[in-house]
Amino acid sequence: MAAVFGAQGAGAAAEVMVPRQALPDASTSFISQPVVQALPKVGTGTTQTAEQESTSFAEARTAPTLGALVAAQADVDNLSPEMRCLAGAIYFEARGETLEGQLAVGQVVVNRAESARFPQSYCGVVYQPSQFSFVRGKSMPKVRAGSRAWREAVAVAQIAHEGSWDSEVKDALYFHATRVSPSWRLTRLARVDNHIFYR
Repeated sequence: MAAVFGAQGAGAAAEVMVPRQALPDASTSFISQPVVQALPKVGTGTTQTAEQESTSFAEARTAPTLGALVAAQADVDNLSPEMRCLAGAIYFEARGETLEGQLAVGQVVVNRAESARFPQSYCGVVYQPSQFSFVRGKSMPKVRAGSRAWREAVAVAQIAHEGSWDSEVKDALYFHATRVSPSWRLTRLARVDNHIFYR
């Protein structure tokens, strides 16, 4: 019979570590399928306690993959205008790319809205003149709202907005398609799919 030992205490606050035998728990069961809990809807007007927000954020951080976190996002039929702008930027700039590529584009929009150098809203960032090639005047092309690509863009927008998954370009403020070569004097962070990101 194999004995399993555990120890009390952890980290800097650990007391004297005394080995003890861990007894089997008859109530333990094994679940062979992943268990994914949906995160709260964004822009629904529902309020959460700080403890609930902390729990949701912790659950998001433990998602095994970005794909699992995207799948866990609640469907949002009535997006706020700001979330529609963020999802639209992801949809038109990175539709068909990997989830990481879509998140990277969303991260730039979020970062710009949080920077004093750009407009302070997602729509302000997206509609800022000469920034996004898909914007014509002050309008965005029509999205195929029932498409998988749009649902995916909305889920990625929720993740970028909540900061529930770390993007490899978390500090990026600029990006361009790999097919062009602007003479920017910026710090290059990474290439993700068909875009190169800078800060």
